[in-house]
Amino acid sequence: MSSFGPGGLFGNVFGRGTAAVGDGDWLQAILDVEAALARAAERAGLAAAGAGAAVTAAASACQFDVAELASQAALTGNPVPALVRALTGKVPGDYAGAVHAGATSQDVIDTAVMLMARRVLDQLLADLSAAASSAATLARRHQDAVMIGRTLLQQAVPVTFGLVAAGWLTGIDEARQQLARIRSQRLAIQFGGAAGTLAALGDAGPRVAALLADELGLPQPVLPWHTDRLRIIELAAALAGAAAVLGKIARDVTLLAQTEIAEVAEGEAGPARRGGSSAMPNKRNPVAAIAILGCTRQVPGLLATLAASAEQELQRAAGAWHAEWEPLTDLLRLAGSAAAWAADLLGGLEVDTARMRANLDAAGGLPMAENVAGLLGAALGRLQAHELVARASAEATAAGRGIGEVLLRSAPFADQLAAAGVDAGKVEAALDPAGYLGAARHFIEQALAAHHDMEAAAS
Repeated sequence: MSSFGPGGLFGNVFGRGTAAVGDGDWLQAILDVEAALARAAERAGLAAAGAGAAVTAAASACQFDVAELASQAALTGNPVPALVRALTGKVPGDYAGAVHAGATSQDVIDTAVMLMARRVLDQLLADLSAAASSAATLARRHQDAVMIGRTLLQQAVPVTFGLVAAGWLTGIDEARQQLARIRSQRLAIQFGGAAGTLAALGDAGPRVAALLADELGLPQPVLPWHTDRLRIIELAAALAGAAAVLGKIARDVTLLAQTEIAEVAEGEAGPARRGGSSAMPNKRNPVAAIAILGCTRQVPGLLATLAASAEQELQRAAGAWHAEWEPLTDLLRLAGSAAAWAADLLGGLEVDTARMRANLDAAGGLPMAENVAGLLGAALGRLQAHELVARASAEATAAGRGIGEVLLRSAPFADQLAAAGVDAGKVEAALDPAGYLGAARHFIEQALAAHHDMEAAAS
């Protein structure tokens, strides 16, 4: 088992939650497909009565030697032929013909991938739902908490933390919608036989395919998709989209949690102290955010590999299909882990609104320069007002003074304001961050309403 998967040395970082994509999960998914196919063959009249139950009883991963199957896979390029032999040997002779009826190795592995994806998506969606609920709570609770907005990592105009959290919420909900669509519409069985014709089953092929889909609870595609990998790309892209959303949230938290900013902090992980350093006893690192980023940074390369592997030859690919297995497994594991970490992160995030206000006030009114320029624009003209406020900002920064003080008490700024008929009261009002939040409250309400509608539709 990989040390990055569940149970490995790094498993609790990169395989957090129920990331059901380990060797045992793969093996059980393949066996689930074989068992379902045997039941479908029996229902279609192609296998003896009781064959489906016999194969299903034998199709338990704990009855097979993963290491031996892996060794045998080197002889055929994939583990299915060896597994079929081993499974057949565990089924009573009268029922052995139901094993792998009409299928090829790719049918079994591709369908197993769909089963694993469904299981991972179910948990991933649950974790994203929890994260979205926490983000909604943060947006609602802090909709009036004014803070500095930052663009290009520099102080910009004021925003509210509620708006920041609403942005997180909208991103998560949009990722959920896309993943839910993939979960319900794009995970489908693969069943085409040697070259996509199901010739080995004669006229019964389409019926067995329909029964296999029914047994597994997966949609039946229009035709086999052996070398049409759009389903894989769509799944991978939806996972990558979710990872991108979670990575953005985690990056925001790492920036806002910096010692010099300290506007947010991760909550404690129960009685255990989380965030410590092996060298510095004082450290409180944002572990959940860092772990999310550790997961999501690996995702783009995996998506690129899967997209490159989609070019597959004629009826069956030579290598490109094989190249999908590991990156897709890793992508499912990492996206699932990032979602589990995100539910933890947002559920316990500590928000320091007093520090947000202190950081804003410490900027000496500079984040309000745009509003002041707008005030002066009517009297001086937009470009002249912009230039005046830019010069006042530079002087305020150099002298360590507030921009309001420079504008109202330093010549020639005060003289220009007086000539334009702009008094101190107007300047002070323009320097109030609470008066320059634009549509922030409206956007938060829209995000919360959209989230409410999504939750209502899902219930």
